[in-house]
Amino acid sequence: MRILYHLLVVLFLMLQGVAGQPFLPSPRQPCEEQNGRCFPGICRRPYYWVGTCYNGYSCCRRYIEA
Repeated sequence: MRILYHLLVVLFLMLQGVAGQPFLPSPRQPCEEQNGRCFPGICRRPYYWVGTCYNGYSCCRRYIEA
């Protein structure tokens, strides 16, 4: 029975790969959750730095005057 379960898991992962879906769910995107964008290098006006993206880029958020 365990073998059948493992074969079904492998089949599911293979079907996801064929469909172009990632094998594992991607981690949360904290930059997008903060309404930011990923830029290479430093943040330029009208953006300010709020963190680092998963690929090493700077997470920049647009500065809004109140």
